[in-house]
Amino acid sequence: MNQDNRLSENELAAAKKTIDKISAAYSRKVVGQEELKTAMEVALIAGGHVLLESVPGLAKTLAAKTLAEAANGSFSRIQCTPDLLPSDIIGTQIYNYNKGNFDTKIGPVHANFVLLDEINRSSAKTQSAMLEAMQERQVSVGGVVYKMPEPFVVLATQNPIEQEGTYELPEAQLDRFLLKEIVEYPTREEEMQILNYTLGGMTTAPLSAADKVSVEEILQLQQFAKRIAVDESIKNYIVNIVAATRNPRAVIDSSLARYVEYGVSPRGGIALLQIAQALALINGRAYVTPDDVKQLRHAALRHRIILNFEADADDVHAEAIIDAIFAKIQTP
Repeated sequence: MNQDNRLSENELAAAKKTIDKISAAYSRKVVGQEELKTAMEVALIAGGHVLLESVPGLAKTLAAKTLAEAANGSFSRIQCTPDLLPSDIIGTQIYNYNKGNFDTKIGPVHANFVLLDEINRSSAKTQSAMLEAMQERQVSVGGVVYKMPEPFVVLATQNPIEQEGTYELPEAQLDRFLLKEIVEYPTREEEMQILNYTLGGMTTAPLSAADKVSVEEILQLQQFAKRIAVDESIKNYIVNIVAATRNPRAVIDSSLARYVEYGVSPRGGIALLQIAQALALINGRAYVTPDDVKQLRHAALRHRIILNFEADADDVHAEAIIDAIFAKIQTP
């Protein structure tokens, strides 16, 4: 990167002010869930999407609504069910008898922040309807292309696949998510704080204007992140990690490598790079370090490493493969 294009101290300070406001707004309403907060902030800055997996009731919807409110953006929530149609998401054309023509009704996907609740309860056809919106940031209704607003972030929630009535997301759809975050139960202390927040009305109290940032500030953050410097050694580090997932037997022990069916796609390498740049900006740096690449390695790669049936039978998870690879690849 051109040295003259690096972020200045003033730009880093402006980014920190915006990020701190978003973080403070999140903490006003959501108790704990720091990993979720980081994942959502990274997705917002990198312009990506997040897949959230957990049992119901762990504040995923509250977190998404709070993020949208803090960013002064529009918010849509779509409850996925087996009978949900693609047109229910992207929009459709309705015949107007008075005018004798078709009127286009835009679907709820046209918002800055879209919460797809229980995405794996919808059919494959409906899941695929989101692919164009997520990747191309546009949808087609009646032959007309409609651009998504900026910023555009999809936060999809997913029940654990062993629950009844769910449809596993295909690999092509999974790869469109920048991150897959596993949301855990709160601690006992956090559970007490949740009750206090609820009794005090803090989860439903609207944020003041002073607590919010503007859409323009969010877009500025995204531009700042693209200018975060990435050394050649960091790029080589990412390439080596991605290559190791595709040929794990050459890097890690065969007892683990035998569980890998397919490795990470080039989109996964791009994701590691974009996540690292966003984390560097969050941490107030104008350059990426190896720790930025490592920090969200599970969330960045767990849905991109495809394991075989033997791994499922032996209860081996992608995180074990990821950690083994990162332990073997030399850190710059």
